[in-house]
Amino acid sequence: MHQSEHSFWHPVCDASSLQQAPLGVQLLSKPLVLWRDTQGKAHALHDQCPHRGAQLSLGRVCKGQLQCPYHGWTFDGAGQCVQVPAMPQFKPSPNQQARAVAVQEAYGLVWVCLQTEAGSALTTTAHTLPPFAAEAQSGLRKINVGPYDVATSAPRIVENFLDMAHFGFVHAGWLGDAEHAAIPDYQVETSERGIKLVNAQAWQPQSSVLASQGAMVAYTYEVNHPYAAVLTKVPHASSGVKPGYEESIALFIQAVTPEQSRVWFRMALADFEIDAHQVQDFQNTIFLQDKPVLESQRPRQLPLHAESEAHVAVDKGSVAYRRYLLSQGITFGVC
Repeated sequence: MHQSEHSFWHPVCDASSLQQAPLGVQLLSKPLVLWRDTQGKAHALHDQCPHRGAQLSLGRVCKGQLQCPYHGWTFDGAGQCVQVPAMPQFKPSPNQQARAVAVQEAYGLVWVCLQTEAGSALTTTAHTLPPFAAEAQSGLRKINVGPYDVATSAPRIVENFLDMAHFGFVHAGWLGDAEHAAIPDYQVETSERGIKLVNAQAWQPQSSVLASQGAMVAYTYEVNHPYAAVLTKVPHASSGVKPGYEESIALFIQAVTPEQSRVWFRMALADFEIDAHQVQDFQNTIFLQDKPVLESQRPRQLPLHAESEAHVAVDKGSVAYRRYLLSQGITFGVC
């Protein structure tokens, strides 16, 4: 029986880093191997040869198909064994098939769904990719930042992303100031798919790489995936950012193990002139301030029950996120 998180799509690597050579990754504690065929299409198998259990990621790609390093058994993108070199005339049966998983590319990343087999139609219980509405807006420039490897659970990272009360302390001088630490009340809305934090505000000395002075910033958060979230920021005109400017940031997490994660951000900016490296450097600064605090939290897996940690009113977004994980039956990275 699959865990609930197996029915979601998860990022596993940058699309640009996946070439024809085998690439070993880990997702939800399961080793996988990815590669591209001669047409550039991405494929993924569980990283274990059905013959003698060798790691397929140690092999090589031959004519777009993956060859095991041990005995040369060769598999296509659906996991079908197409060649056993020691027995050239042998016709492999389904028992000699490797386990394939579905793959797709979006947001500059490669995604896999462990519940759905390669080449099959999506099952009724399989989820769609986490939505990022800004992706479809041609007036916004898209820039990826990361990945970052973090020694904590994916839910801890999502909860930190939703938390505005730490800005004045972890990001003092950047996203917050201890003298302006108060967070006005905000609302939490629920939907069939997830949760949304609306009418949120925080005072920030430099809300983005484009801001020239401190100002209030309006925040909207959306969570429609257990290990992903989207933030839309609208700075006040007094920040020095041009009128009508808004910025969307998607957080996508690869849950490697229950206590180890890999993180990407996808930025959507209404500015095509600023150097991409400036945007990436700014986000690097912010997240690398978060990283040591995230790795210090105990337990590393996110406690889901209210009595496990102390909560106050400003934490209602975090509480709603934990309830969402419970409602989805998530078991990986939580306790």
